[in-house]
Amino acid sequence: MTIRILTGITTTGTPHLGNYAGAIRPAILASRDPNADSFYFLADYHALIKCDDPARIQRSRLEIAATWLACGLDTDKATFYRQSDIPEIPELCWLLTCVTAKGLLNRAHAYKAAVDKNLEAGEDPDAGVTMGLYSYPVLMAADILMFNAHKVPVGRDQIQHVEMARDIGQRFNHLFGNGKELFVLPEAVIEEEVATLPGLDGRKMSKSYDNTIPLFGSSKQLKDAIARIVTDSRAPGEPKDPDNSHLYTLYQAFASAEQLAEFRADLLAGLAWGEAKQRLYQLLENELGEARERYNALIARPADLEDILLAGAAKARKIATPFLAELREAVGLRSFREQVQVAGVEKKKAAKSARFVSFRDDDGSFRFRLLDAAGEQLLLSRAFADGRSAGQVSKRLQSGEALDVREQGEGFSVWLDGEAVADSPAFADAAARDAAIARLREALTSGE
Repeated sequence: MTIRILTGITTTGTPHLGNYAGAIRPAILASRDPNADSFYFLADYHALIKCDDPARIQRSRLEIAATWLACGLDTDKATFYRQSDIPEIPELCWLLTCVTAKGLLNRAHAYKAAVDKNLEAGEDPDAGVTMGLYSYPVLMAADILMFNAHKVPVGRDQIQHVEMARDIGQRFNHLFGNGKELFVLPEAVIEEEVATLPGLDGRKMSKSYDNTIPLFGSSKQLKDAIARIVTDSRAPGEPKDPDNSHLYTLYQAFASAEQLAEFRADLLAGLAWGEAKQRLYQLLENELGEARERYNALIARPADLEDILLAGAAKARKIATPFLAELREAVGLRSFREQVQVAGVEKKKAAKSARFVSFRDDDGSFRFRLLDAAGEQLLLSRAFADGRSAGQVSKRLQSGEALDVREQGEGFSVWLDGEAVADSPAFADAAARDAAIARLREALTSGE
């Protein structure tokens, strides 16, 4: 089965070596998986929350787009676009805003941190808090749910936002799905093995600490940055401790097993720090030199970058436009050419229909119930390890394929592919059981 993966890159700065090792390189490698359907986007609406410098945002969009393409992103395989080129996303954001509880957003980490900082300073709790910051999780949910992503690779600080996207999507499904899962419920993916690189001073490489190594600076800039890496005072000939060397950690992120083993042995044998830095420079130059040339060529042709991103947006909108039309239909934003109820004209009250209700058990597993029109439970699914698996089963039950219903005493089970996937409650007698089976078949074959 193809798994849809979605990742956003906020356009507020210039990518550095840490961004490359921690996010860009692993994401591009993942996009080459034949079972992956990858969506990568420039999160330029999100950038407006953090930055009010138009020139910086524009430059960052250009640099980040050029970086991903120079590093080998294949836009024939992956969908690469700017968030701001997909008008369906802000419209979906509003639809989701209308079903999102304020209490949920009150618990968002970024908002709580801003409030706590204000309280510590003796200011109004919401001083400096914009609606962009407050509703950031809803826009992120729109990014994810617009393309029904199965997996969202994130850092640990973003797990909560993916969980919020699940909650918001589930709420929308419950209110407007009419038994259908409009949104896939996404899963956060934490890649424990992805490198977190130290900066020049040993702290995490970050623009905030001004300790970064430029990704596509000139060869001289790269060499000068590496020369500033902090090392201990051990002289040439004295054994070095690789396990407590920031320089060794950087080398490890880019070296082959053989190169790393040789470098480690040489450090233990007394390799001078100056020579060690020269080796790191040469290793990075070999890895990044050709990509740097591609990057500079792309930066020099911004019109070509524009064409690539607009083509990616067109590709993305082939999914987003019809899906948003379905969502507008679901919430009642429908064309007047369709049959409508007119005030003053007596209409038969719409009958309640059977519906699926998805939920998460206390043990973390995922289930769903099928309730009939009167709200009586017809089925309770078995436990599934993830929401996607539960959703796939409920969709198959609604697909119209032949039902395999097996009686079990005063109840029954539903089977798919030789495996029981859901069970009924126990009914009073066989007649009640048979009537429930009839209601089940009617609900699942009538498009309810």
